[in-house]
Amino acid sequence: MKIGFIGLGIMGKPMAKNLVKAGHELVVFDFNKDAVKELVDCGATAAESNKDLAAQVDVVITMVPNSPHVRAAVLGENGVVEGAKEGLVVIDMSSIDPTESKAIGAELAKHGIDMLDCPVSGGEPKAIDGTLSVMCGGKKELFDKYYDMLMVMAGSVVYVGDLGSGNVAKLANQMVVAINIAAVAEALTFAKKAGTDPELVYQAIRGGLAGSTVMDAKAPMMLAGNYKPGFRIELHIKDLNNALNAAHAISSPAPLTAEMMEIMQFLRSEGCDKDDHSSIVKYYEKISGTSIVK
Repeated sequence: MKIGFIGLGIMGKPMAKNLVKAGHELVVFDFNKDAVKELVDCGATAAESNKDLAAQVDVVITMVPNSPHVRAAVLGENGVVEGAKEGLVVIDMSSIDPTESKAIGAELAKHGIDMLDCPVSGGEPKAIDGTLSVMCGGKKELFDKYYDMLMVMAGSVVYVGDLGSGNVAKLANQMVVAINIAAVAEALTFAKKAGTDPELVYQAIRGGLAGSTVMDAKAPMMLAGNYKPGFRIELHIKDLNNALNAAHAISSPAPLTAEMMEIMQFLRSEGCDKDDHSSIVKYYEKISGTSIVK
């Protein structure tokens, strides 16, 4: 299958590499020429623009930061629609506002282009080892057609519903992840202030009901003071902003998500927006006057 891949950032680059490793013929485009060269060195072909890329492939994957970037890549000047052949499919794997997924899909349909929204969860480590969780919205027959291709990059690929449903699932995921990270940070800070080793508390509770994938991924980072980004605070802010906008549009209360947005805005003000979201623990360091770093 000849695939176009737009967006070779912290997530897109390893995802694209896994497609090449699986034997797919890949055409790539990104404004970061170093990232493009890295993919070309792996066996991909470089396109001059999104338009040029679309003219060469049967399906286009987009993996860019937010809704405006998706819109620009597919509908903007030198965008996918300008080079698209009849029957082209766009699979947007970015995390964006589900209402915008639907709007972009409607515009693409006017050009005879189908769209799936298939955002991912798992961060850079799972992008590298090809075990991401993928949540898909759109026509079921398209999901079935591209399931095997998506599984090259994933540990699970789940169909959620109509176009936009993938991003609804992703925003729900991001709400749970943010709140879970904060709960871990709060609990381990409490343990430290109570005079108990937070590392031992983590080991004691991780196998019980409190245990989670989030805890096992983020507690060790907090304890080590390691905030190298697998998923940056600034990107989580973007997701929570989309979640709150979507929730407000349908009058769905989201008070814990709103609180997490304020905590992350504090971290942004402290210059932590490029840090991993495990740095939520820095908020607790600030308000408690203590640190759990070993």
